[in-house]
Amino acid sequence: MLFGDYSFFCLLENEAFLPYYKGSTFRGVFGTALKRVVCALRREECKDCILRERCLYSQVFETPSSRPHPFVIEPPLSTDTHFEGGSPFNFSLLLFGEANKNLPYFIYAFEQMGKIGIGKRVGGKRGRFAVESVKIGDELVYDGNEGKIIMKDPTQLSLNHGKEKTQKGISRLRLILITPLRLKFHNRLTAELPFHVLVRAMLRRVSSLYNAFCEGEPDLDYKGLVHRAQSVKVVRSEIDWFDWQRYSGRQDRSMLMGGIVGSITYEGEIGEYMPLLDFCARVHLGKQTSFGLGMVRWEAI
Repeated sequence: MLFGDYSFFCLLENEAFLPYYKGSTFRGVFGTALKRVVCALRREECKDCILRERCLYSQVFETPSSRPHPFVIEPPLSTDTHFEGGSPFNFSLLLFGEANKNLPYFIYAFEQMGKIGIGKRVGGKRGRFAVESVKIGDELVYDGNEGKIIMKDPTQLSLNHGKEKTQKGISRLRLILITPLRLKFHNRLTAELPFHVLVRAMLRRVSSLYNAFCEGEPDLDYKGLVHRAQSVKVVRSEIDWFDWQRYSGRQDRSMLMGGIVGSITYEGEIGEYMPLLDFCARVHLGKQTSFGLGMVRWEAI
């Protein structure tokens, strides 16, 4: 799967007041900005638009419920809500599949987003920012001063990249939930995370991304992986439920978007699950990943 991890380095032009968790704010204004950039028939509703099948906005935001969005926004992780003008304001954009070829549109949309402003209005103004540069790894792909984009090839991300770790006999690891993780088990959001529930969620994420942006279903022993995962034990759980609220412009109402945060330690035969863990640590996990939810990391202990 084509995978691009683009780091945006920005500077606030005036003070900004943002929520504790900033993913919803970013995603909402980004959608508005991208639509302004690419929409040719501005008075048409997307569902009725003759250009829908070719429109980048439609491909990014109007995806069927069964298909994952081709992007994840990783907002600033700072829990601060007040930012002074002149402060650095950095975030990341993950792109999957052919969406990487449209990087110039995304960069321009974020520039427009900076002009629109984000966060709470103060004195009639939202927090505005300028995109100074964009990098993939250490390589520059956009210089804001020159307005020049240097396209770089995205990487190929696959489960094969983590296979060498399956032989290391990892038997104990700590999973860190950096942003709220929303998982359903038995059709209900869960506040607990036994290893087999984590494995089910990882398999769903991998399967959906492979089907949407790769060559179809990966060759995995789904039933066997879930069955064997039930023997992996939780030896320490420090996870909590975190509720945050976002406003949906489409539905014109506030919505609770709670998830679990913290860390949990597992012990058992974990080695064969390392490719899944590595993959999902790159692409996020669970529901509402495009908001930046489900950012996870792991460490062997």
